Amino acid sequence: MEGHQLTRTNTALRLSLRIAIAALAPLTVAPCASAMSDLKDLKALSFEELMNIEITSVSRKRESLAGAASAVQLITREDIRRSGATSIPEALRLAPNLQVAQANASQWAISARGFNNVLANKLLVLIDGRTVYTPLYAGVFWDVQDTLLEDIDRIEVISGPGGTLWGANAVNGVINIVTRRADQTQGLYAMASAGDELRASGSLRYGGALTPDLHFRVYAKAFERDDTRAFDNANANDDWNMNQGGFRLDWQTGANTLTLQSDAYAGKPNPDGTVHVDARGGNLLGRWSRVISEDSDMRFRWYYDRSFRDFNNGFTEELDTYDLDFLHRARLSEMHEIVWGLGARLMSHNVENLPQFEFLPANEDLHLYSAFVQDEMTLFGGRGRITLGTKFEYNDYTDLETQPNGRFAWSLSDRQTLWTAVSRAVRTPSRIDRDFYLSLAPGIPLIAGGDLDSEEVRAYELGWRGQLHSDISLSLSSFFNEYEGLRTAEPGPPPFGIPITFGNGLDGETYGLELAATYVLSDDMRLRGGYTFLKKHLELQAGSLDTNQGTAESNDPEHQLLLQWMWTLPHGLELDGVLRYVDTLPTPPRVSSYAQLDLRLAWMPTEKIEIALVGQNLLDDRHYEFIPSSPDPRQIERSVYARMIWRN
Repeated sequence: MEGHQLTRTNTALRLSLRIAIAALAPLTVAPCASAMSDLKDLKALSFEELMNIEITSVSRKRESLAGAASAVQLITREDIRRSGATSIPEALRLAPNLQVAQANASQWAISARGFNNVLANKLLVLIDGRTVYTPLYAGVFWDVQDTLLEDIDRIEVISGPGGTLWGANAVNGVINIVTRRADQTQGLYAMASAGDELRASGSLRYGGALTPDLHFRVYAKAFERDDTRAFDNANANDDWNMNQGGFRLDWQTGANTLTLQSDAYAGKPNPDGTVHVDARGGNLLGRWSRVISEDSDMRFRWYYDRSFRDFNNGFTEELDTYDLDFLHRARLSEMHEIVWGLGARLMSHNVENLPQFEFLPANEDLHLYSAFVQDEMTLFGGRGRITLGTKFEYNDYTDLETQPNGRFAWSLSDRQTLWTAVSRAVRTPSRIDRDFYLSLAPGIPLIAGGDLDSEEVRAYELGWRGQLHSDISLSLSSFFNEYEGLRTAEPGPPPFGIPITFGNGLDGETYGLELAATYVLSDDMRLRGGYTFLKKHLELQAGSLDTNQGTAESNDPEHQLLLQWMWTLPHGLELDGVLRYVDTLPTPPRVSSYAQLDLRLAWMPTEKIEIALVGQNLLDDRHYEFIPSSPDPRQIERSVYARMIWRN
């Protein structure tokens, strides 16, 4: 009887913790030719142009998408525009190798290769090289990650470890959002939209040239999103509003390129709603690069990021991040190309605690120092490439971490590449793992900060990328991941099992396949999409008494399917769609499988004007996508909005 009582008590504590944590997550005028060029950029890329797009996330140097030795998917600006996406999370739905689910009006669960949650902590996200990260729980507050979607050049999505180049928490993947240069966004851009769920949205951007070598843009945007639906179909009162603005300067002359950019935002819900988070912040980022010779170049990047969240219950979080990064590429010979770099980061994290909900110490400075080196060797007359590298990273919780990586790519032909990789990556502890305390009453701790060590993954990958026809490309990736020391909630001594502390009591394996394809049927029709299969086995270590029984880390679909089509019709018309299927989320609270259809009908009567009608989630009135905690499920509704765009 005592054991059953302990189980019920631990279940209640687990539920309380999940609810508590989930609450944290809720001049010179540009010439007309520039506008013409901007409109031309909106046309669909040819297959050859698409495969030759240069990406940087896989090896931190420029390389073509076709030859990358990694499971990388590319979301282009054209893909985003023609999908009707209205936010970065919605745009990320277009990556077949991601799990993306909406939890309520402002919260999202996004991950790669499993372990998805609104508090997902194994995916690294960057915007123009700026790490979007909170040390509160080692994840991303998606409600405040935004930019002008029109200004995104591409989104590079890597599934699989990226710790050698990008450091801790790039365990299951890396998302790198790259915006366009200022000289590519000249002239005036204005957008306005209105609908039932996206009630109102507007943006304004202007770009110009101060000198022939110095270009700029400034922008402002705002949106207002309606509530989702509660479990009883009542209004969930979780609407979300945000305002944002910023600028970018790009100067290029000779061998030097300099960029300075900044964003500032403020987000706020309905004061009478159930989500009570006021969020505001801003950032300032600078990048300098210099081409030394054809065989050598260097880059230096720095940024300052400030964020503040007020949960309107007495608890606040304030974070100041200072980051420096240096990278140098050098070709030493015909066979060897070295990329190496150094980095340093200071995160000043301060909270205003509640009497029984605390992070101790309340104010803490977290330091991160890193160095990496990677050698790419070209063999067999250029048909083979071996890449070996490692990253050394020092943090305040677990000291020195080493994350090695080995990759091999073989060109089977001019149109086919076979690749394989072996990697080690870690997820280092966050403040919620080490410094969080929850008390029943003063002096009676329910949860106490523990000695959680880093979570570790060893990943084995095999992939193939090829062009079967001049208009058909396929990419197939397989993986097998071994995890050690995943987070568990270990009960204290009997008879009450408190305080609960976090430990590394869970091991596991995942394996799966990722298929992506692009088919250019004609100049007027293009298809893209993919299929993902994921299998996961988690097992508690001997001696672990995890109160969650190994189920708290994630809730993932076994099968996912994506199909996007872009059909250009006569007389300036476009008819586009996105169809997604997501399998059942099996871990309680369980979410049934669902299919989602978005359609977009657009008309461009002139080169300057675009009018569009977009319907989202058209197959049913409402459905669940992810439930962070069973007492508070939210349903995502069908929606329609109209949009008008002016480009000049």
